[in-house]
Amino acid sequence: MTKKLDNAKALYIEGIRDGNAVEAINEYTGDRYTQHSTGVRDGVDGFIEFFEAFLEKNPVRDINVVRAIEDGDFVFMHVSQSLNNGEAKWITMDMFETDSNDRIIEHWDVIAEWVDETVSGHSQIDGPAEVTDLDKTEENRATVQRFIDEILIGGGQNFTDFISTETYIQHNPLVGDGLEGFGAFVAELAADGKAMVYKYVYKVLAQGNFVVAYSLVQIGDEDFAVFDVFRLEDGLIVEHWDTMEPLPRGDALVNQGKF
Repeated sequence: MTKKLDNAKALYIEGIRDGNAVEAINEYTGDRYTQHSTGVRDGVDGFIEFFEAFLEKNPVRDINVVRAIEDGDFVFMHVSQSLNNGEAKWITMDMFETDSNDRIIEHWDVIAEWVDETVSGHSQIDGPAEVTDLDKTEENRATVQRFIDEILIGGGQNFTDFISTETYIQHNPLVGDGLEGFGAFVAELAADGKAMVYKYVYKVLAQGNFVVAYSLVQIGDEDFAVFDVFRLEDGLIVEHWDTMEPLPRGDALVNQGKF
């Protein structure tokens, strides 16, 4: 584990789970801390303001970093949270940018509620977490980038160029396994007049067998910030996790927004 990943995890675990928000934000951030999380103001003061109230409201915090990757100056984490003995349960995907000293300078996240019963039977967090195939990082990044460009943005239908026909494990709670499950979900959205359109991909991170995309997605007439996590084997996507969160309205923004 590198220092930048250590710092990002420590901000979560020491600062939020263990309740040391002030100490952690001062220890693990750099000269600035630009914030994109909904409801949290920019900077150290914004973090402290938000999390002091959060810690008081949620005295029991079970937080687990399920999987993590790093790519250059960026770190991504997939996190589960259970608050007050299950009173509230969340899935969070977080992206951090770090400076030349591996200290955190910017943060993005997308938060979704935990769902007990999913279409596929898989949870929003289970599945492999180990980063492997480091020699295939750039090959896998290019595959997912083409999938985004040609299928998600371009509207192409050649899914089997990118997704395995034998294994496609789905962790979105509304989508079934396999290409059939993905197709049924897209068709259902379209039938409801809520076509899913990827309008803009802000960042693609990759490390080994995992590739992460952070995107602006329109579903019907509403815009969402979406993290997609893909696991690849032998050059094809075999597993997918995601979180999505509606973009806050302009009058509700307390920072520069999700992107």
